[in-house]
Amino acid sequence: MRELRERFEGIRVVGDVHGDAEAFHIAVDGAVSERLFVIQLGDLTDGGSDAPGVLRRAFAMRAEGRGLFVLGNHDHKLRRALEGAPLRIEPNGLGRTLEQIEATKDAGTLRRRAVEEIGRAPAWLRIDQRLFVHGGFHPRMLHAAPPPDAGARKPEGLVPRALFGQVTSRMRENGYPERLHDWVDRIPQGFTIYCGHEMRSGNGRPLMQLGAAGGAAVFMDTGAGKGGHLSWVDLPW
Repeated sequence: MRELRERFEGIRVVGDVHGDAEAFHIAVDGAVSERLFVIQLGDLTDGGSDAPGVLRRAFAMRAEGRGLFVLGNHDHKLRRALEGAPLRIEPNGLGRTLEQIEATKDAGTLRRRAVEEIGRAPAWLRIDQRLFVHGGFHPRMLHAAPPPDAGARKPEGLVPRALFGQVTSRMRENGYPERLHDWVDRIPQGFTIYCGHEMRSGNGRPLMQLGAAGGAAVFMDTGAGKGGHLSWVDLPW
């Protein structure tokens, strides 16, 4: 962490990308020019027109030490699909991503790289009194390190909360699981959780929600690759 503070002026937190490579390039290029370390909140692919471009930029960003992405549920599912697991594949989501990958000249290399990089993506990341996670928070995340291979195996422990948020056994009319946000009230005072996974904003900007215990959650997904746009916020150390 000391090395990051010496190299970078702060952090750029980037929401769900979902295949919107053009917007992701703008976000990362801007972070480079402003000396900001990028933390992308997962769901790199599925939906937009250039999933391969997003994957390449995310992997290069990590290799260069300029940023990282936390594990999202779509990333986890992509890795499983690339390894041949039997899955339900949505034509406009994962199906589109797989088609885009297969259409590239380096499809084999990109598939292998995606399996490797997703397999070692952190399920959550804590920096001081901020925690970065894709789907949802649990207080134990503040004291427990994520499994080093969370992206390479079946989710268990705290990882399902990190990937999917807090869900019930019921389904909504749109076919997605019912989601609860009780975890926001369990964020301790002084802590802020940055997450993606679902579009909760009504004005196209990241939504901040204050919890009963005095903490806050910032929901960063504003619809990139799904008819909306990509959002990011810049934070000082």
